[in-house]
Amino acid sequence: MSSTDDRKLPLNTARRHFLGVAAAAGARFASVATIAAAVSSSPARAMGRRWGRGHSGGGGNGNSGGNAGGGGGGGGAQCFLRGTSILTDCGEKRVEDLRIGDRVALADGDARRIKWVGRQVFKKSGARWQEGVVPIRVLRHALDDCAPHSDLYLSPGHALFLNGVLIRVRDLVNGTTIAPILPADDTMIEYYAVLLDTHEVVLAEGAAAETFHISSGNHENFSNFAEYERLYAAEGRTAMTSYAPVAGEEGGWKHLKSLLLLGASRLIPMRDPYEEACEKINARARELSS
Repeated sequence: MSSTDDRKLPLNTARRHFLGVAAAAGARFASVATIAAAVSSSPARAMGRRWGRGHSGGGGNGNSGGNAGGGGGGGGAQCFLRGTSILTDCGEKRVEDLRIGDRVALADGDARRIKWVGRQVFKKSGARWQEGVVPIRVLRHALDDCAPHSDLYLSPGHALFLNGVLIRVRDLVNGTTIAPILPADDTMIEYYAVLLDTHEVVLAEGAAAETFHISSGNHENFSNFAEYERLYAAEGRTAMTSYAPVAGEEGGWKHLKSLLLLGASRLIPMRDPYEEACEKINARARELSS
């Protein structure tokens, strides 16, 4: 397994987006407080278990995308790779072993019942894996001295909860401690999404990570979506509120919006939690490599 050479994402892309928007909207910054008020309304555990080699199930293929859209992290399903340990009220369990009714531990110490577990399976069908499917590995202790406590593998669109905001893991890629990991050509990539009644943050390998943010029928991207329809057909399609603002490479306005939600004003220098997270992760990477 090796990190991809051509998928390293620039860490400062989001900041360039933000600065571009800030320049374009310079004339409006005098009213930023008003806007804010308006806005606020282990590289591979046995291949068979970790990746899902030979496991039956539906899903897309490497060249046709397949990630569900929308969600708190934006642009991709919020999925854990097969083999990921999720903390429950009975200890850690692998995500593929979670069942409806199990209670997962929330980052704030509470516990919440699982409403549904979605499954996606991808396989390579062309010359190369599709970028939005390749798992991203967060190396053990890449975030701090304790998190994650083991290597954590997420879909690119899955968000971590850092500095009070949600940041997609693909926006944190630095090519070393956080990087895409290409599976073998004959391997199936198997992802699981954990859905609760509300969008929350759980502990995956000890790191704070979002649960599935259902919206606009994105559950239909999962091979077992018929189960969800059977169980919850009578429920309305009420929009799920995001657990926290989204920061990172979401386009300048959305990044600016997250700053406004955190209370930015024209009188106080803006704190950018995304930049702070990147700086901290890079500092950790230097520590781990020394």
